[in-house]
Amino acid sequence: MRLRLVPEKTNIDFFWLAPVTVGFSGLLMVLSVVSVLLFGLNLGIDFRGGTTIRTESTAAVDVGAYRAALNPLALGDVVISEVFDPTFEAGRHVAMIRIQAQDGDEALSPERLAAVEAALVAADPALRIAAVESVGPKVSNELLRSAILAVLGATSAILVYIWLRFEWQFAVGAVAALVHDVLVTIGIFSFFQLRFDLAIIAALLTILGYSINDTVVVFDRLRENLIKYKTTPLRDLMNLSVNETLSRTVMTTGTTLLALIALLILGGDVIRGFVFAITFGIVIGTYSSVYVAKNIVLWLGVKRDWTKPSPETAGTQFGNNP
Repeated sequence: MRLRLVPEKTNIDFFWLAPVTVGFSGLLMVLSVVSVLLFGLNLGIDFRGGTTIRTESTAAVDVGAYRAALNPLALGDVVISEVFDPTFEAGRHVAMIRIQAQDGDEALSPERLAAVEAALVAADPALRIAAVESVGPKVSNELLRSAILAVLGATSAILVYIWLRFEWQFAVGAVAALVHDVLVTIGIFSFFQLRFDLAIIAALLTILGYSINDTVVVFDRLRENLIKYKTTPLRDLMNLSVNETLSRTVMTTGTTLLALIALLILGGDVIRGFVFAITFGIVIGTYSSVYVAKNIVLWLGVKRDWTKPSPETAGTQFGNNP
């Protein structure tokens, strides 16, 4: 007996609340823009600049103890991670501590650095500071610019891919869904002032890939049904296509969320923001594949008979020659 989360055949009308879902999506996008304009983003060290401290100790790295020791210093965004290297000796334990720029300064002042060292030594008497490096505003601005270009470049590439594989209406619908997913995810990070760094940019790119994969599955089934049912209204064909792929969507999303929720609860503070972004993005991406992308395609209309190319665009430059 096989497990079925969705019946073998469903007949759900996904356009029943179309005005509500379109309005809800539009409202979420507007609120996201307003939140970014009003509250901004809680940019991490990657985008704000700061100081990286490399520590070494003969005792095992205790990230929790290091963090507890630095909390009273009110340093703002602090990222602590242990460095693993197979070339390290058995008694050598290395940690990287990244501290955001303080009051616009490019690096920690000598007084602040001394306070950080004293707090860490109090937590681990065997600890010593091996190196101190600073990331200035110029480098952080370049990272932010590169991150924005990465998201825009990925979205543009997806637009071209969908356009070539299907039709321009499908490309517009898919990109509208992607913009919706990214914008709403950024809005959530802005509203709750969650740390926004390069890891979140990686999460946004992951969301783009997952969302477009789900959308392409629905579009591919829709194209097959357009050939099979040439006289059925487009709205009914879209409902049929989503219903036929619903089991796959639920299983894929559900199994992915199981792993992500486990990481969200047990993964620790270092990756929590990254995992939360992907978790929320997968949920909103599945929603947009069903309720955003196909609504755009329905509004624009599509070519119905895929077996016959349009006369004016058929063939190559020699297509009309005898």
